[in-house]
Amino acid sequence: MYTIPFAALHDGQQFLIQKYALASVPSLCLSQSQSHRSGSQTILLGGLSQSVQGFSALPCAEYELTTIQALFKTAPQPLLNEKFTFPALQRSLNQTTYSTVHVASHGQFSANLDNTFILTYDDKLTMAKLEELMNLTSIQGKPVDLLTLSACETAVGNDRAALGLAGVALRAGVNSAVASLWQVDDEATPAVIIEFYSQLQNLSLSKAKALQQAQIRMLTDKSYVRYRHPYYWSAFLLIGNWL
Repeated sequence: MYTIPFAALHDGQQFLIQKYALASVPSLCLSQSQSHRSGSQTILLGGLSQSVQGFSALPCAEYELTTIQALFKTAPQPLLNEKFTFPALQRSLNQTTYSTVHVASHGQFSANLDNTFILTYDDKLTMAKLEELMNLTSIQGKPVDLLTLSACETAVGNDRAALGLAGVALRAGVNSAVASLWQVDDEATPAVIIEFYSQLQNLSLSKAKALQQAQIRMLTDKSYVRYRHPYYWSAFLLIGNWL
């Protein structure tokens, strides 16, 4: 049932997301610290816009990363294309404390670990490597609050894949993860994700509320009329700490 996009459930009058902010909370999340976000928000951005290793290009990824960067006054330049490598991610997380890590790249998560990865420029970031990266911040005593995987397929045909992602993130100390239940349109993804981060600038909003507001804007704002179908916005799922 975890692959059902609950945000898109409709009662004949409105979508569920128009009434409630939604999050998926596996039982292992219940012991997580439930604290509100602080005013100090730092973000590490990385991803691929080019076609590499036989995967198609994500031409909107660069726009997504640079636009999000502009929302965070102290954000460094994104690790884009040839700069998006495992060693570069290691160096960045060793040198600076980040509250958020955002990745715009191909990836997939399934019950088969051999088919579970995030694509980097010259390699595949396995779950073991992802856990290693997230552990770097936990060891420093300041774990990542939010891990966002904006161009990844997390649960294609598999009810446990999304929770598998949560398990990796939460074992490594990450409070929350945002990912998609299916491969979302390359143009629609930045629209939803940028709205999500724009909403997060309001510290009175929880992460669940920020995602809800972003999805509602896809439904109601004339600027996003082409993305009103649930296919474009309902795939995005918040897992873990909703605050």
